Amino acid sequence: MNKQKTVFVGLSGGVDSSVAALRLINGGYNVVGVFIKVWHPDFMVCNWEQERLDAMRVAAHLDIPFLTCDAEAEYRDAVAKVFIDQYRQGRTPNPDVMCNQHVKFGAFLRFAESRGADFIATGHYAQNIANQDGNCELHRGIDTNKDQTYFLWTLSNTQLEKSLFPVGNTDKEEIRKEAAEAGIPTAQKKDSQGICFLGHVDIPEFLSHYIDLVPGKVLDMQGEIIGTHQGALVYTLGQRHGFSITTKDNSRTPMFVVDRDTGQNTITVDTTPRQSDKGDAAIQLHQMVVRSAVQEGDVIQIQCRYRQKPFWGMVAQRDDENITIIPKETFDQPAAGQSCVLYRGMHCIGGGTIG
Repeated sequence: MNKQKTVFVGLSGGVDSSVAALRLINGGYNVVGVFIKVWHPDFMVCNWEQERLDAMRVAAHLDIPFLTCDAEAEYRDAVAKVFIDQYRQGRTPNPDVMCNQHVKFGAFLRFAESRGADFIATGHYAQNIANQDGNCELHRGIDTNKDQTYFLWTLSNTQLEKSLFPVGNTDKEEIRKEAAEAGIPTAQKKDSQGICFLGHVDIPEFLSHYIDLVPGKVLDMQGEIIGTHQGALVYTLGQRHGFSITTKDNSRTPMFVVDRDTGQNTITVDTTPRQSDKGDAAIQLHQMVVRSAVQEGDVIQIQCRYRQKPFWGMVAQRDDENITIIPKETFDQPAAGQSCVLYRGMHCIGGGTIG
């Protein structure tokens, strides 16, 4: 059956997508490798040509066709512009979430379907598992250290039905071994870091090209001036870098942003992140995608940051556009604009944007 199915694999030039393609070939699929080209600002050094070359080398090694999907407009308009605008409004967006929603499972999926593909596949550490009714469910990857379902919460059931995640059932170490044994050129290539497609980005420097950032004062919990920052708009709750403490203290512990005042252009820091007690602060979710029934009174797991330990919360209110969740544990206070992802065990049932 698989020989009759065509899969377009998003080849990024990294080891995960390379092994994804290898596994699909071994599974009998008709595989086509695709490099997704996105927008980059003129002022940034861009290595997309090298990444594309690596992807081409993988495709040649696996003896599969190779195409390029031009998603510059989608990335510029639905990811970069929204990212900048959200920061301008004092919110903290997640560009990787937007990239998956609009580029990898948006523009790339449309590109693949228009050329006759039955599925697309990526190197995400996630699992697409059929439930007892035969419907697709998004589950965490087996490698808990690499699980990427947090960034995939926006996927609709329709997108899931068209998507394959061939490496999600394996630890990263085994993926590298598999790549090496198959002689894949990217077997030892380092993992990409930073913002989706853009890599390591100094956010204040990036945003300074679009937003006027004015240096300001860092305050302690007593309101005393203890340092300077690059502009209150670019800081988020829990952040522990990017500002300077000018007071002398040889035994100083790390400081975390616990508050900010964009009107006064100040941020407040403390030695511990800002926390909320269980039941103390409701989390309001908007722009929701929920793939499984969620009702008022349900107790589910919540994750507001990547790699954050999930905590329990109760659904207090629910309508077609919003969910209000009352945490049942103490948790680090999230910032407006961040993603709150909902789980039942390994099952990622959806999420929303924190209001």
